[in-house]
Amino acid sequence: MLNVEALSKSYAQTRALREVTFQVTSGQVFGFLGPNGAGKTTAMNIIAGLIEFDSGTVTIDGMDLRRNRSGLRGVVGYLPESPAFYGYMTAREYLLFIGDVSGLTPAANRARADELLDTVGLTEAGRRRIGGYSRGMKQRLGMAAAIYNRPRLLLLDEPTSALDPQGRLDVITLVARMRDAGMTVFLSTHILADVERVCDSVAIIKDGVVVAADSMARLRERYIQPVVDIVFDRALESVPAEITSASHVDRAALDGDRLSVFMRDLEPGKRELLHALASLDAGVASYSVRQPSLEDIFVRLVNSR
Repeated sequence: MLNVEALSKSYAQTRALREVTFQVTSGQVFGFLGPNGAGKTTAMNIIAGLIEFDSGTVTIDGMDLRRNRSGLRGVVGYLPESPAFYGYMTAREYLLFIGDVSGLTPAANRARADELLDTVGLTEAGRRRIGGYSRGMKQRLGMAAAIYNRPRLLLLDEPTSALDPQGRLDVITLVARMRDAGMTVFLSTHILADVERVCDSVAIIKDGVVVAADSMARLRERYIQPVVDIVFDRALESVPAEITSASHVDRAALDGDRLSVFMRDLEPGKRELLHALASLDAGVASYSVRQPSLEDIFVRLVNSR
């Protein structure tokens, strides 16, 4: 559905994207992850056809973006991070306005507006002015607007940022429903819990460079690294040298009284770690072993380059 090859973009002396390459399979939710300023929005705006790029290729549904920009307008739907609305309009009026501009017949337009208000859970609020909507309601209305013309590729730029937990859940549930209906969704975000909940594949970008791109399953398999979580009886000022110097310890992350130790080899590493803990003057309140989360993998990749 979407193929990005060696995509580069610069602003004055700043290289926003550096030969970015990834593929998105039809019918997937694809997570595009990175810290703020990594280049996510620049890539999204290029794919949406809003800005030009310096070099590389972007192919959507078999069509080259540069050669078929006008033809791709009906293929791609886009929800920016902060969608703008006419606050004096109701949600239904706004959707009908989109349909009018798109050339739908009045009957088809009314049916589509009512269908999408139901899809995004705004039927009861559809005749209220948008100016009185919460941020979460506006995001759901933005999704309805983005899919009004039935695009095959939906681009979502940080759709859950600044939302409360219920608002985030509502949006992610909608994303899953779009995928189940056969739509391909490109989800740009820095909220890793949302990615773990709904994404099939991901690409991780840092400083304009893609540092990993794969399915969620293969990413975990490739970067699997057992983690030992230790809770001490008091907060520590730094990671004990006895732990960082252990031969089977790759790295450790300290957060107050909690220490996460990433192991190269678990079984001999546990014995080594227990010996190191016994030499400390801090007591151990709990000790557990787990497999790494997407957050662990993300932090490892972003901090290792």
